[in-house]
Amino acid sequence: MRIGILSSGGDCPGINATIRGVGKTALMRYGMDVVGIHNGFTGLLNKDIEVFTERTLSGILNLGGTILGTSREKPFKKLLEADDDGKPDLIYQNYRELGLDCVVCIGGNGTQKTAYKLSQIGLNVVGIPKTIDNDVFGTDITFGFDSAVNIATEAIDRLHSTASSHKRVMVMEVMGHKAGWIALYAGMAGGADIILIPELGFDMKKVNAKIKEREKSGKPYSIVVMAEGLNINGNRLSGFAEAIEKATRIEVRTTVLGYVQRGGNPSPFDRNLATRLGGHATDTIAEQSFGRMVCMKGDTVSSIPLSEVAGKIKLVPENHDLIHQGLNMGISFGA
Repeated sequence: MRIGILSSGGDCPGINATIRGVGKTALMRYGMDVVGIHNGFTGLLNKDIEVFTERTLSGILNLGGTILGTSREKPFKKLLEADDDGKPDLIYQNYRELGLDCVVCIGGNGTQKTAYKLSQIGLNVVGIPKTIDNDVFGTDITFGFDSAVNIATEAIDRLHSTASSHKRVMVMEVMGHKAGWIALYAGMAGGADIILIPELGFDMKKVNAKIKEREKSGKPYSIVVMAEGLNINGNRLSGFAEAIEKATRIEVRTTVLGYVQRGGNPSPFDRNLATRLGGHATDTIAEQSFGRMVCMKGDTVSSIPLSEVAGKIKLVPENHDLIHQGLNMGISFGA
């Protein structure tokens, strides 16, 4: 068999470990031919590939980013109401001309949706969920998430000392798209006083009340961690900070952690998770079980049909145990 591997969408720690897991399993266990497809689905449109060998895949386990490059090309996104620019047909043609038996699509929600559509036009595909946001439906966890939480938690740890020294409210915004997974896990691990996530929403009066309550109890500083997907009336952090200062008379400073959460080397947990998912993807191909996405269920690697994943998103449930425990400990979620 001859398989192709691509990474699409945003970069995140662990993609290279996944490429290595897929490729080395294919080469060493099954004797498959493996090609890397550059720059996501753009590489399938341009037939921009390289042949992988065991040597090619050595030394990349701990590297951040992706050796294949990535893009946000969406071949099924219609340019006009009745026109898709012929991209799906071109991908199908190139897939055949390249002699591929399957394409492994490493990516988040958008990538898995595209992979499902490619399976519908006749390509053999297997998806591997990737995102720091941890919001891919059908899997308990995605690689990249643990690394991002580690980075965000370290940042919160550092904010504690400066907030305490200056008796300020420190507000830190973390990534997560429309989901609050990073904010919840990093906020709890970093000892935040207030954690705001899209799934719960928040009441500004309750946020301010918590800050004033802490001040009255002899704690003149507070750490607020908020997810980027929150609706804060369009004026983002500046307006949010002004509202706190006006109500509490306490100085506020804001930090947007941004893309640093996606950069750098993957955590040991993510390296092992990516390796397991990548190897299982190759096993799935060897079994000729296509149109599926590999996933984690508890501590077991399995796979589910892409039809069950496409177009869906995994949000933090309101009854999540970390939220429940946080409330028990006096942490405010602003709701």
